[in-house]
Amino acid sequence: MTWPQSRSASPPAPARPRSRGRRIMRFLLRAVLLFVVLSVLWVLAYRFVPPPVTATMLGDLAAGRGIEKDWMAIGRIDPDMPRAAIAAEDGNFCRHRGFDVTAIEQAMRANAAGRRLRGGSTISQQVAKNAFLWQGGGFFRKGLEAWFTVLIEATWPKRRIMEVYLNIAETGIGTYGVNAGAIRYFHHDASRLSMTEAARIAAVLPLPKKRGAIAPTGFTRRYGTNIARRVPRMQRAGYYSCL
Repeated sequence: MTWPQSRSASPPAPARPRSRGRRIMRFLLRAVLLFVVLSVLWVLAYRFVPPPVTATMLGDLAAGRGIEKDWMAIGRIDPDMPRAAIAAEDGNFCRHRGFDVTAIEQAMRANAAGRRLRGGSTISQQVAKNAFLWQGGGFFRKGLEAWFTVLIEATWPKRRIMEVYLNIAETGIGTYGVNAGAIRYFHHDASRLSMTEAARIAAVLPLPKKRGAIAPTGFTRRYGTNIARRVPRMQRAGYYSCL
């Protein structure tokens, strides 16, 4: 009598090795999610807390220049200062949501034609760059700037955007904010700025390391005069409604 042979258990199939591409994709997704969460929290924190330091300030410290800054709430800054900043830097500040499409298109056409024109960067974009990023160009940095601009506009009121801008923008070599600039140039704080003084500070904002607000000459003087003339016209037209 023959007994049926017992079947031996077949060995388990070897586990398929995890795809390297899948691991990389999972890592990237986690990194992106972490970046999104941290950046949102960072922007929300700066809605209420003054930025303690910026990359540009750290660059001045590393170069041995030191930094001068003196935060002042926007309610104490003379109203002509934010008006002059809008007239000089971003006429549609109260009307756009972070990006001035018309200004960007004009800058692109001018650059394509070989004429030098600033790139249509809004005050919101400058806050994104100054508060959260570093100076310089490149598509990667521009992409980050756009992301932080969207977050700022979505979570901060316009007055807060202006307040941060006026307190961290360079107003001279190693000088940050309009209050420190007013003390440096005019020997009083930003609560007592005249229209002429506010316009002169606004005129140096694009090139603070090269222009001076004290006894300006040439282009800076003409630009400051034009800003001072532009402010009342823009005020009558309602360009400062968000302030």
